[in-house]
Formats: sequence, structure tokens, C-alpha cells
Amino acid sequence: MARGAIRIGVIGCGFYAQNHLHAWQDLASEGAALAAVCDVDTGKAEAAGRAFGVPFYTDAATMLAGDRLDAVDIVTRHNTHRALCELAISRGIATIVQKPFAPTWEDCLAIVEAAEKAGVWLAVHENFRFQTPMRHVRRVIDSGAIGAPSWARIMFRTGFDVYRTQPYFYDEERLAIADVGIHVLDLARFFQGEVERISCETQRRNPKVRAEDTATMLLRHRSGSVSVVECTYEARRDPDPFPETLVEIEGDKGSIVVLPGSRLRVSSNGVTTEENVCSPLRSWTTVRWHVAQEGAFLACRHLLDCLQRGVRADTSGQDNLKTYALVDAAYRAAVEHRAVAPEELNESAGAPRSKARGAQ
Repeated sequence: MARGAIRIGVIGCGFYAQNHLHAWQDLASEGAALAAVCDVDTGKAEAAGRAFGVPFYTDAATMLAGDRLDAVDIVTRHNTHRALCELAISRGIATIVQKPFAPTWEDCLAIVEAAEKAGVWLAVHENFRFQTPMRHVRRVIDSGAIGAPSWARIMFRTGFDVYRTQPYFYDEERLAIADVGIHVLDLARFFQGEVERISCETQRRNPKVRAEDTATMLLRHRSGSVSVVECTYEARRDPDPFPETLVEIEGDKGSIVVLPGSRLRVSSNGVTTEENVCSPLRSWTTVRWHVAQEGAFLACRHLLDCLQRGVRADTSGQDNLKTYALVDAAYRAAVEHRAVAPEELNESAGAPRSKARGAQ
């Protein structure tokens, strides 16, 4: 797709979609054109259309047929993703889909295969790796300041009431790992590379929820490094760092620690430095939510740039299969009380080893 204005339609105008809508609006100077919005809830669709000055729809097929769109950003619940992705792909429209990719591995694979067959650009809006503190961590790793990473702990631990804005969480069959664990597992890949095997212990600490609200995972990476990945909605911390992800990474030359408040501490060859890596607020971000909201903006910026240059996104559908495979492997590991290689699940679900392992 040539560089120029990219006309984008957003499907889903709920709680989190507001971040996407504001992001695309802010990216107008860089070539994004928010062209239409859609939601099955008429009130939400109309409110978004009026707020952002674009046509609104309550039916995705009607929007895709009625507006000349270059790309569609799907920000709906994951059980709708496959049908909406396949609809957009069938019309040759570049497709962005919010994580989690889809409810099952089979659905994810079907979406990727549909896009590949049609030659349509596809990406997952996996945004934690775009948060400013996480980009700083990646840059420090790439600089060689701590040497080769050999151990890490990546934590998303909060007691914030996520059920207030997402009450359907109470009835989800898969919760903590599928909702936020997928983000921290993606960060483990982003920082330390692909995973050889994963172990997992889950807990349901809140009796009101149906699924797990806490997970503690142990990953062995192909490089030989090890990471501990933690996620919970039942932490009792004061102050609560929500919605920040805290990170510790050790290498043979030093370490990186991400502390609450977007503070980055780097120890390298015996010298320790600390800085605040929080970026300035945008007009629509707030102090508490800024790190997450800006992560959504920066993810959209990356996706826009890739669309304009006609290149695959870092979080392409194929790449996200690797993260999704870790989610499914974690659930299997928790049930079977053993370490699980992601390839085991991929092969048992019918994915060829070459596609599961070699996806870029």
C-alpha cells in the first residue's frame, strides 16, 4: 500500500475502543484518516460518530460496503473476531484485530490462512510491547548494556476493579491468562525470544469469577534464558501499580528493572542509573491510564507506518500465533501439571510444525 492517507474504519465503540479512536484521530497528521465507526449498540455507534465527526453504522457489512476503506480496526469481543476478520478480508481490506486474536487456535489459524490466501495485510493490536517503558527496555537489551539476557520476571499484578467496566469477565471460561497474561507472555517473547516450554499454575482467588484470576508461569526460552511471568486481578498492593507492567531482566553484564511510575533502573558493569521514562500526557490520556493509552497510540502508529510502507507489522497475524500458542500451552500445562512445548498444542490442533514455528 503506497504512502498516503489511509482511510480507517473502526468496528467496536466500547470502553477500550475509545483509545483506538483517539489514536487514529491523533495520527491524522501522519496519514491516518478515521473514516467511519460501527457498533451493534446504536447509542455507542452514534456517540462515537458524533464525537469524531464520521459516519456511524450498526452493521459491519453495511459499513464496509458503504465507505471506501483501506483498513479496518476491529475492537470488539474476541468471539466476534473471526467473522468480522473474514468479512473484511473477503473485501480485500487490510485488517487490524484487537487481542486476544480469537477464542480458539483454530479460529486464529483460519483468520491467518484467509488473509494469506487473499493476499490481505493482517495484524493484531498487541500493544503492551509498544508501551514507552517496554520500548526502553528493548533498546537497553539491544545496546548490549546488560549482556545477553538470561533471566527475567514480568509482572502484571493488580487489585483494580476490572469487572466494573468489563462485567462479562465474571463469566469468562478463560480469564487472567487470556485477557492480560497474553500481553505479558508476548513481552517475554519480545525481550527474550521464542519459548521452548512453559509451566503454569492457576488460581481462582475471587469466588465470584468462573475462571482463573491469577496465573504464575515459568518459561524456558530457546536461548536458554528463563522467565517468570505473573498476572493477577486479585493482588493486594498499596500502592497498586495498575495498569503498569513491572519488569526485571538480568544478563551477564547487568540488569534492567522497570519500577512503578515508569522508572527505569539499569545496572551495567557495576554502574547503576535510574530515570523516569514516562512520556508527556496526550490530550485524551490521564495520569493513571497514560502508559496503557499511549501504548495503544504507539501501536496504531506502528501499524499505520507498516500499512503505508506495505510491510508486515511486528505484530502480524503470523507473529501473534506464537503468542497465542503460549496462552493455550499455559492452560494445558496448568491442567496436566507439566511443562508443555507450544508445538505440542499446535500439532494436536492440526497446525503444521513449519507454520507454527516458522511464522514471521
